[in-house]
Amino acid sequence: MSETTQLPKTSQLNEFSTLELAQVLMERLTISPNDWHRLKSNRNSRASEQVAAALVYLLKNQPQEALPRLEQATGWLDRSISAPPCPTHGKS
Repeated sequence: MSETTQLPKTSQLNEFSTLELAQVLMERLTISPNDWHRLKSNRNSRASEQVAAALVYLLKNQPQEALPRLEQATGWLDRSISAPPCPTHGKS
Protein backbone atom coordinates (compact mmCIF):
# COMPACT_ATOMS: atom_id res chain seq x y z
CA MET A 1 0.00 0.00 0.00
CA SER A 2 1.41 3.41 -0.88
CA GLU A 3 2.02 6.08 1.71
CA THR A 4 -0.77 8.25 0.26
CA THR A 5 -3.39 5.50 0.46
CA GLN A 6 -5.15 5.43 3.79
CA LEU A 7 -7.88 3.04 4.78
CA PRO A 8 -10.80 4.39 6.77
CA LYS A 9 -10.68 3.58 10.44
CA THR A 10 -12.71 0.54 11.44
CA SER A 11 -15.02 2.78 13.44
CA GLN A 12 -15.86 4.68 10.25
CA LEU A 13 -16.60 1.46 8.37
CA ASN A 14 -18.87 0.31 11.18
CA GLU A 15 -21.26 3.12 10.22
CA PHE A 16 -22.21 1.13 7.12
CA SER A 17 -24.00 -2.19 6.83
CA THR A 18 -22.27 -5.13 5.21
CA LEU A 19 -24.69 -4.81 2.30
CA GLU A 20 -23.84 -1.12 1.84
CA LEU A 21 -20.13 -1.91 1.83
CA ALA A 22 -20.66 -4.69 -0.72
CA GLN A 23 -22.70 -2.34 -2.92
CA VAL A 24 -19.92 0.24 -2.86
CA LEU A 25 -17.41 -2.46 -3.76
CA MET A 26 -19.63 -3.59 -6.64
CA GLU A 27 -19.88 -0.01 -7.92
CA ARG A 28 -16.09 0.36 -7.75
CA LEU A 29 -15.47 -2.90 -9.61
CA THR A 30 -18.12 -2.51 -12.31
CA ILE A 31 -16.53 -1.69 -15.65
CA SER A 32 -17.74 1.72 -16.78
CA PRO A 33 -18.87 2.34 -20.37
CA ASN A 34 -15.73 4.47 -20.87
CA ASP A 35 -13.49 1.55 -19.88
CA TRP A 36 -15.49 -1.20 -21.56
CA HIS A 37 -13.33 -1.66 -24.68
CA ARG A 38 -10.12 -1.54 -22.67
CA LEU A 39 -11.25 -4.00 -19.97
CA LYS A 40 -13.84 -6.22 -21.70
CA SER A 41 -11.33 -9.07 -22.03
CA ASN A 42 -9.50 -8.46 -18.75
CA ARG A 43 -10.23 -11.67 -16.90
CA ASN A 44 -9.41 -10.33 -13.45
CA SER A 45 -11.60 -7.24 -13.93
CA ARG A 46 -14.50 -9.26 -15.31
CA ALA A 47 -14.28 -11.88 -12.55
CA SER A 48 -14.00 -9.20 -9.87
CA GLU A 49 -17.14 -7.40 -11.00
CA GLN A 50 -19.07 -10.68 -11.11
CA VAL A 51 -17.92 -11.77 -7.64
CA ALA A 52 -18.85 -8.38 -6.18
CA ALA A 53 -22.32 -8.60 -7.75
CA ALA A 54 -22.72 -12.13 -6.41
CA LEU A 55 -21.80 -10.95 -2.92
CA VAL A 56 -24.50 -8.26 -3.05
CA TYR A 57 -27.09 -10.85 -4.07
CA LEU A 58 -25.98 -13.23 -1.32
CA LEU A 59 -26.30 -10.47 1.27
CA LYS A 60 -29.79 -9.77 -0.07
CA ASN A 61 -30.60 -13.46 0.50
CA GLN A 62 -30.95 -14.09 -3.25
CA PRO A 63 -28.64 -17.06 -3.87
CA GLN A 64 -30.42 -17.88 -7.13
CA GLU A 65 -29.12 -14.56 -8.49
CA ALA A 66 -25.65 -14.99 -6.97
CA LEU A 67 -24.94 -18.39 -8.46
CA PRO A 68 -24.88 -17.41 -12.17
CA ARG A 69 -22.56 -14.50 -11.34
CA LEU A 70 -20.21 -16.82 -9.47
CA GLU A 71 -20.31 -19.20 -12.44
CA GLN A 72 -19.45 -16.29 -14.74
CA ALA A 73 -16.55 -15.30 -12.49
CA THR A 74 -15.28 -18.87 -12.53
CA GLY A 75 -15.56 -18.92 -16.31
CA TRP A 76 -13.45 -15.79 -16.61
CA LEU A 77 -10.82 -17.21 -14.27
CA ASP A 78 -10.61 -20.69 -15.80
CA ARG A 79 -10.74 -19.22 -19.32
CA SER A 80 -13.85 -21.19 -20.29
CA ILE A 81 -15.58 -17.97 -21.41
CA SER A 82 -14.38 -14.99 -23.42
CA ALA A 83 -15.75 -11.60 -24.27
CA PRO A 84 -18.02 -11.61 -27.34
CA PRO A 85 -17.02 -9.32 -30.19
CA CYS A 86 -18.29 -5.77 -29.97
CA PRO A 87 -21.59 -5.51 -31.89
CA THR A 88 -20.72 -2.01 -33.14
CA HIS A 89 -17.48 -3.11 -34.86
CA GLY A 90 -17.11 -4.94 -38.13
CA LYS A 91 -20.47 -3.93 -39.54
CA SER A 92 -20.55 -2.27 -42.94
